[in-house]
Formats: sequence, C-alpha cells, structure tokens
Amino acid sequence: MPDAPCVARMTPRRAFTREGEEARRAALIAATLDLIAEGGPQAATVRAIALRAGVTQGLIRHYFASKEELTAAAHEALMTELTEASAARLDQMSDTHAGRLAKFVADAVSPPVTAPRAVSLWAASMHLVARDPHMRAVHEATYLAFRDRLERLIRDALAEAGRFTGDSRDLAIAANALLDGLWIEAGALPELFSPKQLKSIAIKVLSRLLQISLPEV
Repeated sequence: MPDAPCVARMTPRRAFTREGEEARRAALIAATLDLIAEGGPQAATVRAIALRAGVTQGLIRHYFASKEELTAAAHEALMTELTEASAARLDQMSDTHAGRLAKFVADAVSPPVTAPRAVSLWAASMHLVARDPHMRAVHEATYLAFRDRLERLIRDALAEAGRFTGDSRDLAIAANALLDGLWIEAGALPELFSPKQLKSIAIKVLSRLLQISLPEV
C-alpha cells in the first residue's frame, strides 16, 4: 500500500516529459519551416534553427541525427498537414460517396491548402528529393498517403454510381495530377483565381474523367 501513492505521483511526470519532448520537436520543425519559407533550404542552418527555436544546437542533435533528417521531418509535417486539411470535412457529416469525393477535391484546391506559403515550401524542398534519401522517402510516403486516400474515395464513388472498374489506381494518379496543377497555380498566383472557381474546375474535370456526376460544393 505505501508504494501506490508514489506510482500515482510519477505517472504525470512521465506524461509531462513526453509532452515536453513532443513540443520541443514540433518547435524545431516549425522553426525549420519558417526559415525555409523566408530564405529557402539554405537558410535553415542548424545554428539558425536553434536560434529561432530558442534551444542549443546540441538539443537539435538529441531529436534528429542530422540536419537532413530534420529537414525531411519538416517536409513530412507540411505534407501531412495539407493532406489532413483536404480530408478535414469528410467525417463531419454523413454524405454520399460522390459528395465525400467532391468535398475532398474541393478542399484540396482551397485555403488553407492553397496558401502561398505551403506551395513555396513545397517548391523549395523538391530539389532535395532527387539527391537526399530522407527527402525521397518522405516525398514517396506522403504522395502515396494522399493518392491512396483519393483512390479509395474514387473507388467508392464509382461503385455507388454502378461503375465497376479495375483502373481506379490510374484514375487516382490522373486526378492527383489535376489537383497538384491547380494547387500550384493557386499558391503561386492566388490573385488570379477564386476558391469557388478552382473548386468548380476541379469537380467538373474530375466528373468528366470518372464519367460520373459529382455535386458542386
């Protein structure tokens, strides 16, 4: 019996430590993204990241084996956040599969996904993909996560419409290319497009590609 209070007191400390470490790791990733957004990948030096995050350079090495690993983690955080933002409304309401697909597509070409900062961060990181194995692995994983989610939505919408096809993977790749193109232009030249216009274009073109009717969102 005397030991129980001791265990109870120690449990919050362990939880607090985990939360503190996660927060510091997130702060390092945020600092890295801020620096890349301001001056490109070359601006995100270990020294600059440490100064921006308010930590020592040694602490960075506690969480990441190299600057390349930290840069890759920052890219992963960015791309995962964009994918989740595209899917944020999927579970908020019951809908048809066609409606769920339309919402996903519309959100993928709307703020905050199309924020110029997000597109510039992506562009700044892409030249590292071909030469850095960490970045290549992250790029592949985040691309596949988005594509596979899109494929599931497409497959469900086609089945709902009575269209059973074995090329849902190819359709998802083509649809992803459409969304990527609109996303890049929206982020690079935001003054040329309205969110409503981009959503309408994405849904209309995808409807024709899939040969089903998707609702306007």
